[in-house]
Amino acid sequence: MGTPLLSDTELTEALTTLPEWTRSGDAITRTIEAPSFPAGIELVRRVAAAAEAANHHPDIDIRWRKVTFTLSTHSAGGLTAQDVAMAHEINQLAAQPG
Repeated sequence: MGTPLLSDTELTEALTTLPEWTRSGDAITRTIEAPSFPAGIELVRRVAAAAEAANHHPDIDIRWRKVTFTLSTHSAGGLTAQDVAMAHEINQLAAQPG
């Protein structure tokens, strides 16, 4: 059996620890504005390395200095603990200097 989906209660609790993230249907998203375009690309590079290591990959949309990360466990059809863990990892990486 695959990774279990989070209940609405579990997801609500998880989002209290991720105030920058919002739920959008079966996904959670966060947009980060980097100080420069190269800094945004560097953040994407760091997130890509962490995502590859975790084998859990966000959808990434880059618009100049704004980078939007969207997380959902496609194989499970919704949000799982893997998404919450990756959101915390992205927050840590975003807090690091470029």
